[in-house]
Amino acid sequence: MSPLKPKTPTLRLFPSLAISVAAALTVAGCAAPEQSDAPEAGTDAAADPAAAMSTATPTAADASTLAHLLADGQAVFGVFSGPTTAEQGALMGQNRELDFVFYSLESGPFDIMSTKVYMSGVAEGSGTEAPHPLILRVPPISNGVDAARANVAEALDAGVAAIVFPHVESAEDAAVAVSVLGDELWPANPSGSLLSILIVEDRSGVERVDEIVATQGVSVVFAGPGDLRRSYEGDMEAVEAAIQTVLAACQAHGVACGITAGVDDIAERIEQGFRMFIVTEPAAVTVGRVAAGR
Repeated sequence: MSPLKPKTPTLRLFPSLAISVAAALTVAGCAAPEQSDAPEAGTDAAADPAAAMSTATPTAADASTLAHLLADGQAVFGVFSGPTTAEQGALMGQNRELDFVFYSLESGPFDIMSTKVYMSGVAEGSGTEAPHPLILRVPPISNGVDAARANVAEALDAGVAAIVFPHVESAEDAAVAVSVLGDELWPANPSGSLLSILIVEDRSGVERVDEIVATQGVSVVFAGPGDLRRSYEGDMEAVEAAIQTVLAACQAHGVACGITAGVDDIAERIEQGFRMFIVTEPAAVTVGRVAAGR
């Protein structure tokens, strides 16, 4: 089918943001850099692998560059993490077409240590370039607000650049997603360096998407095709209509809209007005950047 292609309004603007690198963060499995308070060779800490992990300090990237691009109406591109290892992270770091890497802890144990190891690989693979920011999907807010706050705090302490909240179904969910990110959230803070990314992927969320997108401080709202297909029981016409409903709400409120895409449809999604993309195949990023004029 050929979905409607609504016009894309100018997104919220803000003064140019400095591209910065966040403070060095503790990561498992990386050698500690030389520093005045590092344990000397031969000490218990140096001989203990766990102690060595606690002193490791790879570099993490914030989301200020993503915010700058989105505010300028540009499309941004990221890829699913793949295997959650330092080696895979290094491969992502070497791919300089990427704007970010998407990493998920939505299900299973909330193992932030593995996330840190992966981020160390991204930093290593980036060489002398700034490492790609990592955006992290956390468990749904419906699992509990206190749990959401704790997860986000742990993720931000690890140096994650943006938080992805799945299965957002109401303005109340959206308000929690905004509140847990504090004062550094863009665009609530025009100079902020954190992003709050909400996924609408349930029928109930689509029905209330206007109030979700209208929540002050929301950075990006995604339409989630995979779970929308489940929610609409495989009715792909209804799924596409839901996707376009999410996009229209984002455009009405000047909020960047995101979606997953592949080589075959990413150019069309850019033309429709989507501005943040998560892909499985890096080749889709190449196609998307050409279509977006980047």
